[in-house]
Amino acid sequence: MDSEIQTESRSMAKRIWQFPLVAMIVGLVLILAAAAVTSVIVRFVIAPNLDGPIVDILAVLLIVTLCGLTYKLLVRKLGPKQHDDLPLDMRAVRDTAAGFGLGAVLISVCVGLAALAGVYRITGTDNFADGVQIIFWFGIYAGFFEELVTRGIILRWLEEFAGSWIALVLSALIFGFGHAANDNATVFSSLAIAIEAGILLGAAYMLTRSLWLAIGIHAGWNVVQALWDVPVSGNPTSGPIAATLDGPWL
Repeated sequence: MDSEIQTESRSMAKRIWQFPLVAMIVGLVLILAAAAVTSVIVRFVIAPNLDGPIVDILAVLLIVTLCGLTYKLLVRKLGPKQHDDLPLDMRAVRDTAAGFGLGAVLISVCVGLAALAGVYRITGTDNFADGVQIIFWFGIYAGFFEELVTRGIILRWLEEFAGSWIALVLSALIFGFGHAANDNATVFSSLAIAIEAGILLGAAYMLTRSLWLAIGIHAGWNVVQALWDVPVSGNPTSGPIAATLDGPWL
């Protein structure tokens, strides 16, 4: 009788541990812990001994490395359906490159439409002072970390729990309104990000069952948006082009 109770207890504990929402929460805690460790190392080890762009470069490379290792060693093994969303093969290079190109084209089309509407105008050239920020923070960090969290953890286990459509909508809203605290953000801008980026990036993940295409799209969109001198998530940048956005609110 005691052995049956112990067996049932272990079975219940295993079911709870493998429940999709539990796996999602544990995965988020692990990745955020890796990010917190990175922050401590940068603040107390790297920043006091170095300065300039090298601090940003090392910070981004460190967080990508630690979060990537945490995912490969721990997060991907959570839940009942173990799956690696960061396969290290030729598909990673192919999908990331293709995604970067697609993201660059999509944001360029948006900028072109704004120019045709008369609200975007190139005023000259600039000195590309924020090159490191654009490439490393807006490109590599945002592309990798935000996709790992939003699509690799939240969307993945919401989909196991509630199905593809609900997971796509909820993860898109979480992604969009995750930008609500950014400078110049509004409810409208957060909803817009949810619709145009949250759904697009979620669909890229669901199409390939890998994060690389979504990472590429996200990075390409952000980097080229900054190169066009359009604020990225409310953050103004200094790229090679100087431009203005001015016109009706809509």
